[in-house]
Amino acid sequence: MVYWKKNLLIVWICQFLAMVGMSAIVPFLPLFIRELGVTNLKDTAWWSGLVFAGPFFISLFLAPVWGSLGDRYGRKIMTLRAIFGLAVAQIIIGFSQNITQLFIGRLLQGALSGFLPAAMALIASNTPEEKTGYALGLLQSSTAAGTVLGPLIGGVISDLFGFRFVFFSVGGLLIAISFVLLILVKEKNKATGEKKYSLRENFNLVVQNKILLISSIMITFAALGISFVRPIFVLYVETLHLSAKNLPTVTGALYSIVGIFSTISSAWWGKRVEKIGLRKSLIIASLLTASMYAAHAFVQNPYLLIPVRTALGFGYGALLPLLFTSISNNVSNERKGGIIGVGSSFQILGNMIGPLMGGFAVGVIGLRQAFLITAFFFVVTSFLSYKFLKK
Repeated sequence: MVYWKKNLLIVWICQFLAMVGMSAIVPFLPLFIRELGVTNLKDTAWWSGLVFAGPFFISLFLAPVWGSLGDRYGRKIMTLRAIFGLAVAQIIIGFSQNITQLFIGRLLQGALSGFLPAAMALIASNTPEEKTGYALGLLQSSTAAGTVLGPLIGGVISDLFGFRFVFFSVGGLLIAISFVLLILVKEKNKATGEKKYSLRENFNLVVQNKILLISSIMITFAALGISFVRPIFVLYVETLHLSAKNLPTVTGALYSIVGIFSTISSAWWGKRVEKIGLRKSLIIASLLTASMYAAHAFVQNPYLLIPVRTALGFGYGALLPLLFTSISNNVSNERKGGIIGVGSSFQILGNMIGPLMGGFAVGVIGLRQAFLITAFFFVVTSFLSYKFLKK
């Protein structure tokens, strides 16, 4: 097997397992916050947003730093550092005794992790340019596929064994993944080190290059949109009058529906973007995502959420791999890690402010209205694609 395909296969499997673990935590985190003593709905929504955003406070600044270091010393070592740091953080979070300790643990996670952009830079720099769209689309499908099983598994395990057991299990899984990457992944296209680009130089390149800048801004809006309602989704599901006993499992299943069709979508769009065109693909995917988020505001029956979440997954699954492909294809190989790191900071910015805005919005306008705001962010993404990207 060609080495870049072997790397892609191994990293796909490892990223899939990592996302199974990390997304296993998502459905019950607001319920874990309640277990730590925060019981008021408004306070739970606010703390859920803050805890979800916690890792991004730190990684916003560190992602481009790790990317630049990857360009200098190798993307594989940065990938290993990130996955092992993520494991340590989950174990520490599992020992949290109050909401403050949980928040500090999430901040530590942001400082130590950065696995997804590191893995993306590793694959992008070791894949032929004409295959980058396919490779990053397929890699993104591993993230989506992990969200298929992760929330469902996390919901079931937390129902059976408690919330803390999930954190410890995820930590152990991530440690095992780090050893697989260490042994099996080969990095051939390391930077020569003849020219070392600083964080400032990489950021300036993104700002001065219209395609890189617009793509990065759209990454922010895409991340902001989905993270806006992520921490309060379980509270939204509660409004559908389900049994409290089954709430984590049902929420996990609804997350998994998005994951299934994001997996299909990422691979499908990755193969067809050369025929359809990046601009048209992004417009279609953004509008589909916007309409499905808007539909959440009006659905009263959990069964009606199934087709809505299906279409949502197919639309959203296309966005990030297409946008990062746009970045990767417009930068030289020796700078891919640093520039993808800057692009990841734009994504982290959206992930950071989204939960905070969402938690605040619920307290002001209500749960269902928050989904209409989310839809607006994806309408903006569609407009930016139409206005500024090449046909």
